[in-house]
Amino acid sequence: MKKFLITAVAAAMTFTAGSVSAEDLRIGVEGAYPPFSSIDTNGNVVGFDIDIANALCEEMKANCTMVVQDWDGIIPALNAKKYHAIIASMSITEERKKKVDFSEKYYNSPARFLRKKGSGIEITAEGMKGKSVGVQRGTIHDVFLTAEFPETEIKRYGTQDEAYLDVAAGRVDLLIADSIAMDDGFVKTPAGKDFELFGPSYNDPKYFGVGAGIAVRKADTELRDRFSAAIKAIRANGVYKAINDKYFDTDIY
Repeated sequence: MKKFLITAVAAAMTFTAGSVSAEDLRIGVEGAYPPFSSIDTNGNVVGFDIDIANALCEEMKANCTMVVQDWDGIIPALNAKKYHAIIASMSITEERKKKVDFSEKYYNSPARFLRKKGSGIEITAEGMKGKSVGVQRGTIHDVFLTAEFPETEIKRYGTQDEAYLDVAAGRVDLLIADSIAMDDGFVKTPAGKDFELFGPSYNDPKYFGVGAGIAVRKADTELRDRFSAAIKAIRANGVYKAINDKYFDTDIY
C-alpha cells in the first residue's frame, strides 16, 4: 500500500484548506486514541483510523496528509479549513450533523464500562451511586454518562490516555468508552492487566449514533460522496478486511 507522508506541525499551520482538490486532501486525526490512532516512538501517527484514511485516499487517487488535532477542537478546525475531512472514530450523531456532514459509516462498536477486577462494582442505581467515572470530554460517552448516570461523579479528560492513567492509579473507580478501544488500547496492555470490561454493551442511536463516519464541511457534499464510495470499494476489494484483521479479531464494520 502506498505510504503517505505525515506532515510537520509547521507545515500544517501554514496551510489553508480552501477549495477541495481531488489530488490534495488533508485529513484531521486525533493521535491519542489507540488502537485507532496514536503517536509511535518515531513521532508518526499510526493506527486503524490512519490505515483506513490512507486506504481511502489511495482508492480515491488523492494525495493525503494527516494533521494531528486535539479532540476538543477537531470540528472547529475542520470548519476553519485547517483540513478537508476528519477520520478520527467520530460517531455519526444528530447533534454533530448540525455542524458537519458525514460519509457512510466505516465501523461501529458499542460502549462499555471498565472496572478493576475484584472491585465488585455493579451497574445498578445503588452500585453506581457515588462512584467516580472517567470519560473523554466532549464524546458520545460523555453525553450518555451525563444523561443516564447522574448519580455518579464524572471526571472528564482531554484524551482517553489520560483517563487510562487515572484509572490505573486508582483515582477513578470506572471508565466508560468505546469497548474495542478500551479492550485493545488498555485491557490487553500490561497497564490494564488488572482491569476488565463489564456490564451490557450500549449502542442506543440516541446517544451513540449509527457508527463512525468521515466528517466533512456541510458544503463539501461531493467529497462526502467520494469517501462513501471509497468505503464501499475497500470493503468489496478486501483492503478493509486486511486492515481490520491487522488490529482486531472480529469484523468491526
